[in-house]
Amino acid sequence: MKLEILGPGCARCQAVESNVRKALQESGLAGEIVHVTDLREIARRGVMLTPALVLDGRVKASGRVPTVAEVGAW
Repeated sequence: MKLEILGPGCARCQAVESNVRKALQESGLAGEIVHVTDLREIARRGVMLTPALVLDGRVKASGRVPTVAEVGAW
């Protein structure tokens, strides 16, 4: 599973990463977490609001920090 966090690396981006790590730990699943900070790449993916979370190529959240429960459900 590949989880990408799109954003400039702000505190909200770090909160997304923290929630993703907690969800992975709670579920017992493994995943690769990648940060995408290049604004051109973020825009190319159609994301206009950051932070965003992309799970296996699909945008799951944009412009907000998803909860641990949301990430776990995905």
